[in-house]
Amino acid sequence: MVDTLGVAVVGFGWMGRVHTQAYARVRHHFPRLPLVPELVTVAEEVPGRAEEAAAQFGFASTTRDWREVAADPRVKAVSITAPNFLHREIGVAMAEAGKHIWIEKPVGLTADDARAVADAVARAGVQGAVGFNYRNAPAVEAARELIAAGELGTVTHVRVRLFSDYAAHPEGALTWRYERERGGSGVLGDLASHGVDLARFLLGDIASLTADTAVFLPERARPTGATAGHSRASGGELGPVENEDYVSCLLRFASGARGVLEACRVSVGEQNNYGFEVHGTKGAVFWDFRRMNELGISRGTTYQDQSVSTVYVGPGHGEFAAFQPGAANAMGYDDLKVIEAYRFLRSVAEGTPHGATLADAVHSAAALDAMARSALSGTWAEPDGPR
Repeated sequence: MVDTLGVAVVGFGWMGRVHTQAYARVRHHFPRLPLVPELVTVAEEVPGRAEEAAAQFGFASTTRDWREVAADPRVKAVSITAPNFLHREIGVAMAEAGKHIWIEKPVGLTADDARAVADAVARAGVQGAVGFNYRNAPAVEAARELIAAGELGTVTHVRVRLFSDYAAHPEGALTWRYERERGGSGVLGDLASHGVDLARFLLGDIASLTADTAVFLPERARPTGATAGHSRASGGELGPVENEDYVSCLLRFASGARGVLEACRVSVGEQNNYGFEVHGTKGAVFWDFRRMNELGISRGTTYQDQSVSTVYVGPGHGEFAAFQPGAANAMGYDDLKVIEAYRFLRSVAEGTPHGATLADAVHSAAALDAMARSALSGTWAEPDGPR
């Protein structure tokens, strides 16, 4: 028997659209999922945007006030894709209203915000999923299995990189993303949060870290109207960029492994250059998001001059078989969000978490807070994890 689950989307920018498309596709790829998501309502304060979403995707109703979603008995689960400064208020309110939540990272502006949402989810007994989509790549899951099986020997060090040019243009509008009060951290929340999650997913908890941050484009023009994504604004009043464009961080893991995490949102010439290299005493594994369905693997007993082989992931890796019948057939970014939707809905159906949880969000946010403290003090800092 298949049940219907009323879902809502709060915030209909690009990520709200991605969540909606994932709900629309999820049972095409996972037909045994015992829940059919029904698009009940979409909340968006920008005039006309919710109505456009309803016309395109078939939401039954629209609103400009997310509080109406919390009060709507038809809604059982909510995607929270609003700006960062609203995550805590909306997340707590939805959980207290008994709604399961799928919330985008970084889940607020600080680790305290993420803890508040996690605590509300725990008190309410609902499920909470977080948008750490890169861990859902079948190649990343395959890399984790290699590491856990000891194929690389003892892991010694990892390098995680997240370089992008989405904020590189000097005419990029001064949106909420660049303000401390509404955006919180800059590239820390946008990209380094993913990097921390990947590092933990692969190697385990981070014991301590030291970081350096910088702002390379200190002023931007204020937009004159509503914005979506990374809009441009030229000729407007200039205002200060209040959060970081760049972070570099040294990591010490509880296992004893070492790491380097580097992220930048203003890297000219870099388009979504995300990936990692994990080294061990017997081998290494390499992943590049732009070649999402490949792994570079080195293993054996040669050590010096040991070769690296390219492995194409296939139906035996992660959720690949739900999308393609054979290895080397490409998957894309949106497919990762379909996997995320599947794991969220499965969590709701079974009452057991699958995929990234609010606890993972708290760990990531605690590491980001530690990076910010370290950058100010110039010293090592310890992440303060879930309490």
